[in-house]
Amino acid sequence: MRLVQRIGDFLGVGGDRGASPAHYVALADGLVITATHAEAWFTLASSNTDLMSEAARDTELDEAAAALAKILAGSDVHLRVLWSPLVASDYMDEAAGLFSAGQWQEWAATRVDRLDQIALPTRHLLLGVRITERTGQAAAVSRRGIAEGLGVASTAVGPRELARLDAIMRRLGRRLEATPWRAQPAAVEMLAWMIAREQHRATPLPSSTTGLISGARLAALTRGRILPYPDHLRVMDAQGETAAWVAVLTMTGYPEHMESPGSGEWLRVLSEITYVPDVDESDLDGIDPASLILPVSPEASVRFRVLPKRDAMRKADDVRRQAKEQRRSASRQSAEDPGRAVEETEARMGDLIRDMSREDVTLVEDHPRLVITSTTSLADLRARVDAVITYYGGIGIEVGVGEEEQRELWLETQAGDQLRVPDLGHVRDVTALAASWWWGGAKVGDDTGPIVGYLTGTTPGVFRNDLTIGSEKGDATTTALIGRSGRGKTTAMMMSLLDAAFRGAFVLALDFKGDLGGLAAAGRRYGLNSHLIETGPRFAGVADLFTLLDKEGAERAQIEVPAQLGIAMPPHLRARGAETPVQQAVNRIIADGEPATWKVIDRLRFSDDPLARETGEALYELAQTAIGSPFMGRPAAGASPLSPEPGLWVVQIPGLSLPGVSDAREDWNILQRMSVALMHSMLAYGITTAGRKDLRGLRKVVAVPEVHILTATKEGASFLEYLARVGRALSTALVLDTQDPQSLSALVGVVEQLTTVVGFQLTQHAQQDALAELLNLPPSPYTRALIQSIGLTPTGEIRHGHAIIRDRRFNSATAQWDIPTTELLDLLSTTPKPDTDPAPAPAQEAAV
Repeated sequence: MRLVQRIGDFLGVGGDRGASPAHYVALADGLVITATHAEAWFTLASSNTDLMSEAARDTELDEAAAALAKILAGSDVHLRVLWSPLVASDYMDEAAGLFSAGQWQEWAATRVDRLDQIALPTRHLLLGVRITERTGQAAAVSRRGIAEGLGVASTAVGPRELARLDAIMRRLGRRLEATPWRAQPAAVEMLAWMIAREQHRATPLPSSTTGLISGARLAALTRGRILPYPDHLRVMDAQGETAAWVAVLTMTGYPEHMESPGSGEWLRVLSEITYVPDVDESDLDGIDPASLILPVSPEASVRFRVLPKRDAMRKADDVRRQAKEQRRSASRQSAEDPGRAVEETEARMGDLIRDMSREDVTLVEDHPRLVITSTTSLADLRARVDAVITYYGGIGIEVGVGEEEQRELWLETQAGDQLRVPDLGHVRDVTALAASWWWGGAKVGDDTGPIVGYLTGTTPGVFRNDLTIGSEKGDATTTALIGRSGRGKTTAMMMSLLDAAFRGAFVLALDFKGDLGGLAAAGRRYGLNSHLIETGPRFAGVADLFTLLDKEGAERAQIEVPAQLGIAMPPHLRARGAETPVQQAVNRIIADGEPATWKVIDRLRFSDDPLARETGEALYELAQTAIGSPFMGRPAAGASPLSPEPGLWVVQIPGLSLPGVSDAREDWNILQRMSVALMHSMLAYGITTAGRKDLRGLRKVVAVPEVHILTATKEGASFLEYLARVGRALSTALVLDTQDPQSLSALVGVVEQLTTVVGFQLTQHAQQDALAELLNLPPSPYTRALIQSIGLTPTGEIRHGHAIIRDRRFNSATAQWDIPTTELLDLLSTTPKPDTDPAPAPAQEAAV
């Protein structure tokens, strides 16, 4: 028997290479059970490492290396990095629970079509650990063939055994959950998908109501046919046609030194490998060359075993002694030169033994494989393989096709199988394996909620942003969009406001610049309750505090209206005591019923008191101006005031000239007085609407673009800080848009409540450093360069909507805000335009 095994080993067909494929017995949550052993399988979370500080990276790397050395020492471990296409249609199902207002089905459908167009892959990280051999089952494997032939075989897993395996798996899972990978038991559906996907059969996966898949349903997962060739495999479909071409690559050589960040992250970089497929020249007309660059999406399968520290030290000491003997032997020869390599090996092994005795360092034996798949053609597969080999060659890693061993290598990558080609492995310290950062990449945004774009870091994925979710999570509710003009921050804000309106929120947008008219037009296009309110006689009285504060009662208006008129009136009248007749007129109008500010002014105009008449005439003339008419003009026929009901309310008040914090009230000019008085209506309305008890259950959003206009005044700054601090309790989200992060940073009450920060391009160092702190990034030359380049394409052109995001978990990553259609992009244009009803929607087309 030994002679036959030695001959087989010599020919490359013996030992583990000839072992039978894994025979699956059962799948359960977190468990893959075969005829011979059981494995615990976990899903791993991705970590946001793209913009992580150096100190944080070092800490997480040390934690991962310690977890390998302490938790997984002595275990046979199987790591899988898999990719799946994003199923865009799932978003439509999710939208039914997100949106409720307007034509939300059409709104969600535009996003689904866009997701189908960009075809983002999704990364899945799974870790399997062999936890036990099945007692008595290994010996029965050799008898299984006869039993199955007689039809009497039984591979069922009893409840007692299943309970024991589940307990072992969960004990291990609790330890792995505390690692940087935040492991969770893999759902049985995930395990079924992992096994069945290798067959490339378009058959539905079996469902399990009991959390267990076995018997015929389990057998159906592996019902397929694989044909091995010297350099690839062919997966056959049910009709006998080739469904996919697969090649398994081995990583045979690594550089002596690898850096992290850098070439040492040989598993994280899987998502960065791209290739250009062969395309007929006749099909290239009108095609963007960038669209021809496609991701290869190679998958990784790494079987490894972390050596217990005692075994690792013994192994290192054996190598050290061998090098020492070679050095001594050479010294006794005539040359007396042992060679630099021998001396370095002896010294390094000595250092390694010392490190292992002092620190959490041990050795790991790993066997990395890369699986390349094409569903197009064999030529396409080889183009992908060449791209992978070239990419890794550029960072000093030797990768090659496992020729003549494709079957063995492919079986080795399957869950529940075993190491079959042990001679293609490597021994290194655990830090070198951890530094591959298989769980690293880009991750930012909400886990659920509206999809507004996609990640642009080292791992692909969607970017979700929900302005209204803070209160539900018991978190802060303020979002800030910061950057220079023309980089897309206002358009990004409008996209999120539309999502909030579709969620049934009351959205109030204070448009100081006059470029948010497209928000109301887009809302009407998709059936939302949308209103655009402008300054001028056409919208006279829409911001009358008597109307806005109606639900708060006359007591609040009795104080706010005289204060507002006192701001608007000329200073010489206020100096003569005009505030007294104004208060008297307000009291009388309230007593008469159906109060309005224009009635107060009329009562003053026709009063017997000369001071009251002079004050009334002055206010009447100011009420005819564009800025005065909204808060104290007589309403025009058909004008609808602001109303706190679900929908979009865009209040355009361009041309405001607010005084600075240091400007004395006596020095305000007429435009500044009127601007402050009109703003008084907006701020009072925003505060009272947010605080109304009968509206506590209504989602509310207050958006303030060009926020530096408000921060220049004491009243404006107080308003922002108040809403930021009480937003969670009042279910009110505050959205800020500014070009000046320095002035925003001075508002401590606002900054403390920021849950999401969106940073666009800035070019001035002081502003860049202020933005870096808000983004939870260290102010440094690297960060400044990142903020400088975030809004540019590689050719130096403007890239609208590209930003750095800091989410509520303080993760930071780059993302692209995406407009799903060109029609919507045109509607949301920030070029001011009149409020006209949009034409009937043309046929949808994808945005570029």
